[in-house]
Amino acid sequence: MSGPSLHKLDAHRSIHDGVVTEGRDLLNLLLKVRHEKLEDHEKHARMTAEALIEHWETRLIAHADSEEEEFYDEKIKEKPELATPLTMLKRDHELFRTIIDEIKQKMNQETISDEMVDYFKAIYVLAKIHNQQEEGYLFNHH
Repeated sequence: MSGPSLHKLDAHRSIHDGVVTEGRDLLNLLLKVRHEKLEDHEKHARMTAEALIEHWETRLIAHADSEEEEFYDEKIKEKPELATPLTMLKRDHELFRTIIDEIKQKMNQETISDEMVDYFKAIYVLAKIHNQQEEGYLFNHH
């Protein structure tokens, strides 16, 4: 059985909000470091990007994994009509994983590129949309 925080809208939304807010704050810090170009800004940009990757992996991906372990299957058993929407949400989870893997590969570059920042922005936007849709399907019974 999946954890109780997944089953209650307020608790689930709190997880989502925390993940997105912290990700946004780290992304804004990365943008600020790159824009200001202070001493050692490349080093600080790399450190911030690494923290952002760790955040998305430990918070977003870990949450997605816990949803996929049992929670989604439980919901489909309760409401078989959720099978298609939950398959789409699982696809979002795969996109999160793919984008993070792409960023990690690009981290071998000398500097944090605009493209890498765009990938971080993509995760943030996708997470916001994903969370809204997921909460709608799972708790508002579209």
